[in-house]
Amino acid sequence: MIKLVPLTCSSIPIFMKKPIHILVITLLLFSCKEKGKLIDSNPQENYPDKSEIEKTHHITSLNKENTNGFSIIIHGGAGTILRKNMSSEKEAAYKATLEEAIRVGYNILKNGGSSLDAVQKTINVMEDSPLFNAGKGAVFTNAGTNEHDASIMDGKTLNAGASAGTTIVKNPINLARTVMDRSPHVMLSGNGANSFAKEQGLQIVEPDYFYTEKRYKSLEKIKETETSQLDHDNKVAAFYDEDIKNSKFGTVGCAALDKNGNLAAGTSTGGMTNKRWGRIGDSPIIGAGTYANNNTCAVSSTGWGEYFIRAMVAHDISALMAYKNVSLQEAAKDVIQNKLSNLGGTGGVVAIDKNGNMVAEFNTAGMYRATMNAKGELAIGIYKD
Repeated sequence: MIKLVPLTCSSIPIFMKKPIHILVITLLLFSCKEKGKLIDSNPQENYPDKSEIEKTHHITSLNKENTNGFSIIIHGGAGTILRKNMSSEKEAAYKATLEEAIRVGYNILKNGGSSLDAVQKTINVMEDSPLFNAGKGAVFTNAGTNEHDASIMDGKTLNAGASAGTTIVKNPINLARTVMDRSPHVMLSGNGANSFAKEQGLQIVEPDYFYTEKRYKSLEKIKETETSQLDHDNKVAAFYDEDIKNSKFGTVGCAALDKNGNLAAGTSTGGMTNKRWGRIGDSPIIGAGTYANNNTCAVSSTGWGEYFIRAMVAHDISALMAYKNVSLQEAAKDVIQNKLSNLGGTGGVVAIDKNGNMVAEFNTAGMYRATMNAKGELAIGIYKD
């Protein structure tokens, strides 16, 4: 290696101090100075400043293909939902509530509102309906109480909030949103979560607000044999019995993309009928029951929670899109039909990607679901076929 020694006037020999020599040396020094700019040891000269880095990161995280489009998708649970078991009146009631809920979120998005607001307000409608196992329609625990779980996530910031085991909060998804927005935490549970809800001025109700005759009779039926089942199961099944895979899993959820290209997802549930010991499923677990990332997708899950936690279903769909560069449809199908099914889990997801593509993937006989796009096109589904 040739070692370059810096030249100074004092180091130039006398015999070289002729005009022609001086000219050559001057040109050499000028050339070295220009090249030195490319390998300056000062890091401030070689890297963009912080503001430029942040600006670049912000741009790459935005949905540049969005062009002010928006979409929203919801679910009300997945499981053994068959036409032969559904009366026309009951089917109409489910469809009407699904439409009411999704139109609330659609109107928020249409008017330029955020995906977070759309998700929260849409879920509120389903929480206020006795048809779904969330909020008003929550199932009963072994102790004859109602314990609620919920979570919400912002795809823009990856901020999230969740609550578990609450008993007096009318709309659990509101508590999850408040945990995200007004606390340094991600999840609060039990009495602490109840106290936080009161301090934050959320709507508090008496525990008997959540009483519904249908849910309570389901509890009594199960307790006769001291077994546990998931919501809407017509069979008597032990907690880990094979028959539980034929159950209906009661949860409500929503995923949305707003005009600014921001994704959000949320999930709310009353859990499992006859559950004990403070059991918590996947619904309040970020990455299992709920996940959102502007660079990939937003997901809300419904199913046998223990399996969704073990498979980290919601996050896995996002990870497949990020690391394998597959589509939302491919990722959701792989996770639900292969990974989850191979574990023995059943249920489904609703999801939406950064371009507004929507997917409802499930490995059960049916899933209550609905979608709306920027054109206002509404689609409602219940059965698999």
